[in-house]
Amino acid sequence: MLPPILTNKIYPAPSVFTPDNLLREARRQKSIPQGNIPAICILDPDGDIAQHLVSTGQAIVHPYWACYHTKLYSFTRDGIAFGIIPHVVGASFAVLVAEELFVSGCKLLVSVTSAGQIVPVAQPPYFVLIERALRDEGTSYHYLPPAPYTAINPALLTCLDGAFGTAAVQVLQGATWTTDAPFRETVEAIEYARSEGILGVEMEAAALYAFAQVKMKDVVCFAHITNQMAQIEGDFEKGLDQGSHDALKVILLAAKRYLNR
Repeated sequence: MLPPILTNKIYPAPSVFTPDNLLREARRQKSIPQGNIPAICILDPDGDIAQHLVSTGQAIVHPYWACYHTKLYSFTRDGIAFGIIPHVVGASFAVLVAEELFVSGCKLLVSVTSAGQIVPVAQPPYFVLIERALRDEGTSYHYLPPAPYTAINPALLTCLDGAFGTAAVQVLQGATWTTDAPFRETVEAIEYARSEGILGVEMEAAALYAFAQVKMKDVVCFAHITNQMAQIEGDFEKGLDQGSHDALKVILLAAKRYLNR
């Protein structure tokens, strides 16, 4: 028998429950006016980037965001308006919020998530522009038929080619492993990921790329390789202000390249 997650899937069929209708009711219940959010938005699962921006007075709550579960903060960097949502952890939550962002005015979604190192290509911390993600989670299977990986839109990857060459932070490109169960990262699973040349393990990218492919939206995922899964003392160090400055440099470079394409 196939597991339920692989049965009764009619992939071209529309969903009865839609983000547009959910946000309509949220606006009504919360008295939120209709309006667009910034065209470029960020998912910040750790919340460190948003915390730094809010605590330093650089970001404020956006008045038009009607999500039941999250707050969207807005800020400006080099004349570009951004929205950022902290603490969106895991594939299902990330895609739920992504669906709502794109019907609210988002045009490019950038996810920057902490990740554990799999293939030790450098000394953490550093960033990986995720080209493809191993589908070891559940959400992507509601959007796309079974396959080992989902991938970034090739046109978007081409757009970002060379964007980080002048960055003061290290940005590599490669594959990650998206899991729903971080505390089930067994020796065997890690060895398999290494055999595939996977650079890091995270919790959102495979599902976000599946959503992006089906809905034809622009989504780019970065893994901030910050740890070796607590196998060493002093792990999880991200840098100044928990790596916020470095992450914002990467986000800004991606945004500028996207807007100038």
